[in-house]
This record gives sequence, C-alpha cells and structure tokens, in this order.
Amino acid sequence: MHPRLLAEKLLEWVREDSPHGDPTTETLVPRGTLLKAVVRANEPGVAACTEDIAGALHHLGVRARALKASGEEFRKGDTLLEVEGDAHTLLLVERTLLNLLSLLSGIATATRAFAEKARRVNTRVRVAATRKTPPGLLHLAKKAVKAGGGDTHRFSLSDAVLIKDNHLAVVGNVGKAIEMARRASSFIHRVEVEVETVEDAVEAARAGADVVMLDNMTPSQVREAIRRLEEEGLRGKVLVEVSGGVNLDNVEEYAAAGPDVISTSSITMRARPVDLTMEVVEVRKP
Repeated sequence: MHPRLLAEKLLEWVREDSPHGDPTTETLVPRGTLLKAVVRANEPGVAACTEDIAGALHHLGVRARALKASGEEFRKGDTLLEVEGDAHTLLLVERTLLNLLSLLSGIATATRAFAEKARRVNTRVRVAATRKTPPGLLHLAKKAVKAGGGDTHRFSLSDAVLIKDNHLAVVGNVGKAIEMARRASSFIHRVEVEVETVEDAVEAARAGADVVMLDNMTPSQVREAIRRLEEEGLRGKVLVEVSGGVNLDNVEEYAAAGPDVISTSSITMRARPVDLTMEVVEVRKP
C-alpha cells in the first residue's frame, strides 16, 4: 500500500478514536512542543509492516524510523519504531499506532509459529492466510502474514476463481462448475474448487481444476484424498490445499498428510496482539 494511502487510513482511524480532539493534550501540552519517542515491545514477537507505518507517519509530518524490519524477530524490551515530531500529533496517533502495530505483529508472530510447526514434518508445505481478516485491514493483514513466513493466498476476491459450496449449490456439480469457469476465465486466473469429499476431490482434478481445496476434512481424510489422486495419476496435475479446522495443535498432523498448502483464518482472526508501548525519551518545549 502506498504510504499516502495508508496515511489516509490512519487519519480515518484516528478520527474514530478522537472525533472531537484530545482535551488532555490540549490542556497540558503547550503548542510547539516536540517529542521523540520509541515503540518498545513488552514481549517477544515478529515485526510486521513497520516500514509501511513509518512511511505513512512521514505523510502526517512525523519523522519515523523502523528499527525492526518487517519479518524480523524481536525480544522483550526491543525498540521497533522511533518517532519524532509535534507532541500534539504524536499523542493523538499514539493509541491507533500501537493498536495497528500490535495487531499486525501478532498476525506475523502467529503465522511464524504455524509455519515452523508445519515445516517440521513437511518442508515444502505453505501456510496461507484466507480472506477472513479484520475489516479495513485486508492488505496489511496479508503483508503481516508474509512477514511471518506465510503465503498471502488471494489478496482479494478478484485474484482467482475459487468455486465454493454456495457456487456449487447454484451450478449443481463440481465438473460443470469447473467447465464453466475454464471457459470464461482469463489464462491469468487459476481455478480452485472447494470440496468436502474424496470423490469430489478426484472429480475436480479430472475436470481440470488447478487447485483442489479439501474443506473441513480430518488429517486421515486428507491422506486418503491424496492417495486417491495419486492412484488416478492426478496428484501431479493439481495443488492440494487443506482448509478448515486447522489450529496450532493439529497443524503438524495436517502437514504430515502431504498437502501443498494449509490455509487457516486462525493466523489473521485469532492471533493475539503483541503487547507494545510508546515511551517518550526526549521533550523539547517551545
């Protein structure tokens, strides 16, 4: 996201937090006061989107420097971001800035944990996000997933043809849906289909799907679906994605079943924000 566009989003979120100004700062802090402050970690984690946020702050008149790059691990007490500028501006954006960084770093941290566990048993598997993200944060949440070592999957609904259960309810069957998608889609769009049975997985691969998503299957069902695809000589023609019911406790079991991709909303919707704080380190009064 371009820094100016992110700056506009930051201002929108600040307006939500401070619709009628900041009476505390207006009362206590003289106009013209300058501050230098740092964003520090109160616990370990993985940084995300620090450069993006620093660039956005620049457009708000704040000098900012990312001391931890996106994707870099940090420990308790480490400084992620250094900011300097007008006191009224910094204190106005403080909570919004911390909320955003905390949430995004939490997503990156959760993704790193998922990816490391999965790759212990399957070195080629990708842990991917879904489109389940906090409203307004789709782009940044996906970048945070990438920072954590995950795959972004679709950045938006427009990025691929993904045939899901509600589409199949309208069309009637997997094969017909894939045929229609193939006929109408651009060469640039992959065709993926979500299936809930081993039989439908085989049918989807036969019909020419690029990706077969095994939805809400158990690890043993995933293993059986992959075995059947291999028997039919179809395994090398499709990517196999597993989605639904995956968590940090069972991700290794799913990875060991042999899929190419494991997608989960846990890393974007249930990630715990990392505890961060902003500390003023220098005050220059007018």
